[in-house]
Amino acid sequence: MKSYSSSTWCGNVSEKDVGKKLVLCGWVAKFRDHGGLIFIDLRDRSGFLQLVCKPEDKEVWAVAQDIKNEYVLSVEGTVLERSAEAVNNKIPTGRYEVAVEKLEISATAQLTPFHIAEKTNAAEEIRLTSRYLDLRTDHMQKNIKLRHDVTFAMREFLNSNEFLEIETPLLSKSTPEGARDFLVPSRMTPGSFYALPQSPQLYKQLLMASGFDRYFQVARCFRDEDLRADRQPEFTQLDIEMSFVKESDIQAMCEDMVKAVLKKVTGNGAKQSFPVLTYKEAISRFGCDRPDTRFDMQIHDITAAFEKTSINFLQKTIDDGGKIGAICIKQQEFSRSELDKWTGHATEKLDAGGLLYFRQKADGTVTSTISKLLPADFFDSVKNCLPEYEAGDMIFAVADGFEKAWQILGRLRLDVAKALKLIDQSKMEFLWVTDFPMFEWSEEDKRWYAMHHPFTSPKDALNKDDLGGVTAKAYDLVLNGVEIAGGSIRINSPEVQKQVFDVLGMEKTEYESKFGFFLKALCYGFPPHGGIAFGLDRFVMMLAGEESIRDVIAFPKTSTGSCLMMQSPSGVSVEQLKELGLALSKNK
Repeated sequence: MKSYSSSTWCGNVSEKDVGKKLVLCGWVAKFRDHGGLIFIDLRDRSGFLQLVCKPEDKEVWAVAQDIKNEYVLSVEGTVLERSAEAVNNKIPTGRYEVAVEKLEISATAQLTPFHIAEKTNAAEEIRLTSRYLDLRTDHMQKNIKLRHDVTFAMREFLNSNEFLEIETPLLSKSTPEGARDFLVPSRMTPGSFYALPQSPQLYKQLLMASGFDRYFQVARCFRDEDLRADRQPEFTQLDIEMSFVKESDIQAMCEDMVKAVLKKVTGNGAKQSFPVLTYKEAISRFGCDRPDTRFDMQIHDITAAFEKTSINFLQKTIDDGGKIGAICIKQQEFSRSELDKWTGHATEKLDAGGLLYFRQKADGTVTSTISKLLPADFFDSVKNCLPEYEAGDMIFAVADGFEKAWQILGRLRLDVAKALKLIDQSKMEFLWVTDFPMFEWSEEDKRWYAMHHPFTSPKDALNKDDLGGVTAKAYDLVLNGVEIAGGSIRINSPEVQKQVFDVLGMEKTEYESKFGFFLKALCYGFPPHGGIAFGLDRFVMMLAGEESIRDVIAFPKTSTGSCLMMQSPSGVSVEQLKELGLALSKNK
């Protein structure tokens, strides 16, 4: 064939193509020699299509004899309908095949380190070392296509709502206040460094001062921090900023965008409006600020049921200002060994001092580690604290300081729900968490930090005597227990911005050096503004039903931040270091 241009993709062949002559290009997914006929499953990014080679076409037959899996082929042939008994209902093109009339091997292939199937079971290390092969699997092809569809739908929505896509620099200034920066040495200014942006935060705020009142960017961001399943050293976020808006304006826009994206990408919409929980409500009811609401099992304060307890460690907890929190597991039978297992899980995995459990059957039989010490009216008292409790329900309880006890119970409710398969995996439960604390205290550093970032606007005047009680105009969007977006209304007053820097322990010389340009901009008519950033990797991960963002990123890093395929990070030559005015220290 003189041209390699395909007439169509393999997965797009349909009834309208029957009888037509097509040119197809792709990889050999499966080769089967049945003696009288050779069948080849040809694969491209759209899917699969069966090819048939017959011995009477001697030129085609001769070439087909040498074909192996993952060879790259160009074929020309006529589309036929398969016989009824040969139809493959597992694939969209299973009713059709191509009788090959011309066949070229465009590239041969060695035996691959793992079988390229719909979803490989190869170890992740092998997959990432040969990522270009892993990306050929149907599973990864679909995930990367989904990522494209989501990003494109977001762009379409924002463009239709008069947002401008504006790029901001990747080489910027180091202003560490949170995660560590990745630093880039400057050859032209020895001893000086750029930093890769943790986010375009200051740039997008400065764009508001420039009159671009609706901005967005699909931005690459970098943070030199420890990794986990939903975190990478470099990641992508959909960055949005708007002028002359309130929190509710940004939230309404985001809800509309999410609904538009879901409708376009999945064909399904979302709820008409997303529920809103304040930070305090989320912590009180679910033990975390990103609750999974696909199941109930909320946390309740049952301290009142133990007000007259004779159990010393519970009385001490109450006397010390602590609380006893509980979750109710509806009508579940637990054996003694299962209860011991959950007790061990709470103490060993969740750092609980212990796990209390209580269950009373309809006949009055009580199961508990402390059943002999419970007052006669205990379950009546529990009913007052835990309205959904009924006879036969199991109660798990933790006694400790409020913050620690509720954090443990928040993790425990998730673990129990997963183990008992109480989570409806088909659900997509969005919600907003609002009114976050402005600051959080670090016992380790003995100082206050901004919970979100230092450019977040406080709801009221800063009270330096009660910094822990200051609330921020901050909001997170949560999907099925995962934070997929976070934002805030920003500070647009130089005086308030300086006050926040002061609270964070920054001297005037320090914040003038790091943020002087920004403080100056605040003095020239800075509009009220706010924004949000969507973690694109996380959002796509949730839509794809994956457990790790590595499965929705084309070329991700490992949990140690390395690229196994490129073998990076790697050393550099002495000459390169000299040119940058750098030398490696022998002492770590």
